[in-house]
Amino acid sequence: MAQVAVVGGGVGGMAAAIRLRAAGHDVALFERNDVLGGKLAASSAGGFTFDTGPSLLTLPEVFDDLLAVAGTSLAAVTDLVRLDPVCRYRWPDGSGFDHRADRHEAAAEVERLSPGQGEPFAAWLDHGRRVWEVSRRTFFAGPLESPLALVRRMRSPADLWRIDPVRSLDARARSVFSDPRLVQWAGRYATYSGSSPYAAPATLSCIPWLEQSSGAWYVRGGLASLAGALAGVLERLGVEVRTGTEVEAVRAGTDDVRGLRLAGGERVDADVVVANVDATHLYADLLADAAALRRVLRAPVSSSGFALLASVEGSTEGLAHHNVAFSDDERGEFDAIFHHRRPAADPTLYVCASSVTDPAQAPEGCENWFVLVNVPPASAVDWDAEAEAYRDHLLDVLARRGWDLSGRLRSVETISPLDIAARYRAWQGAIYGTSSNGRRAAFLRPANRGPRRGLYLVGGSSHPGGGLPLVAMSGAIVAAMVDADLRR
Repeated sequence: MAQVAVVGGGVGGMAAAIRLRAAGHDVALFERNDVLGGKLAASSAGGFTFDTGPSLLTLPEVFDDLLAVAGTSLAAVTDLVRLDPVCRYRWPDGSGFDHRADRHEAAAEVERLSPGQGEPFAAWLDHGRRVWEVSRRTFFAGPLESPLALVRRMRSPADLWRIDPVRSLDARARSVFSDPRLVQWAGRYATYSGSSPYAAPATLSCIPWLEQSSGAWYVRGGLASLAGALAGVLERLGVEVRTGTEVEAVRAGTDDVRGLRLAGGERVDADVVVANVDATHLYADLLADAAALRRVLRAPVSSSGFALLASVEGSTEGLAHHNVAFSDDERGEFDAIFHHRRPAADPTLYVCASSVTDPAQAPEGCENWFVLVNVPPASAVDWDAEAEAYRDHLLDVLARRGWDLSGRLRSVETISPLDIAARYRAWQGAIYGTSSNGRRAAFLRPANRGPRRGLYLVGGSSHPGGGLPLVAMSGAIVAAMVDADLRR
């Protein structure tokens, strides 16, 4: 069995560590922050708790599959709540619909919003199911080191047609929906990978079907409690976990890795190094490799985010757990982010108020509002100078959209791209590492196999990408690669 060192305690790193330890390897995990979880984090003050990273769990079966190797299940280590509605959508004209957990009820909601569009909505979901069925056994089935690797997993040329990789998500939506509001709704799912609907492939059309078929879930106590549950599994398995520990370098020879060097000079020997860090940080700082770094920087960087953590007094009529208030200028919003590299003046607002489902997340009679908008990466904006003004602008936008919080705010904190970059060493504060913009984007994302024997990449900046289920899948892919390589 191998000595394995995992650098970074995000969900991808924990998933890989659980699988590798369950397979019999000696595993040590090193995390620079004081708690595990990476971006799956929370902030608490004054009785208010906010999930500051993922706020929704989809594909829980991915985590059941992970935890099964440790003899447990997601339901055994967390208190899961299935949400209905999945999300409440609204537009500036006051119209909106609830994406209900039941597909027939969801289609009826769409029909109420826009007569004649319920049937196309149901067809959109059916198409998403077909996209996912092919994607799961091809794109997500293993490492993706070249387009040929994807083609080899396909059963026939028809599989390529089914995943719809050539058209943009926006183009597909326009071919299905006659109501521009539903085109905008469908395009929002590009932001799940930090992308634009005008550039990301229509393959992303599978996401709303996943939210409905597998459910949209909340973990009582906050999504960040999932990180604590995974940390408990690591402890029970006997993984050595060292938090508050800075890794300064990956030690390597000409062809292989030898271990780590920690801050202060301590050397850790390892046959295998699994890097759950941003690939740019890995190749620029931990294991200097100019060629690998150039390849990483060719990939399109994802958007970042600007968030408000608003402690709100009183209750808000019509507020759901998850809410989206759309921009009145979708094209202008994405042009601002991806072309002009500035925050949108009229952004789409995502509001998560987990206290709607879990009252313990806020004091009695209060609500915890996590407000997020998509913004360009950190270097595009002087956030030290502009964060306060943009915070005030977003509060004004909230008021114009019917959510006037003036007189109700106990406090408002902000998270800017600079904060994301500093906390997680995320390149440019990009939430998802690389975006899905462009037909080649999936193949430009850093590979799971590094340029030295024994080096592997896991987590949101490598294949298959960001998001809770995807980084857990990344852990499964890497663990399988390590075992296969050690048997050779």
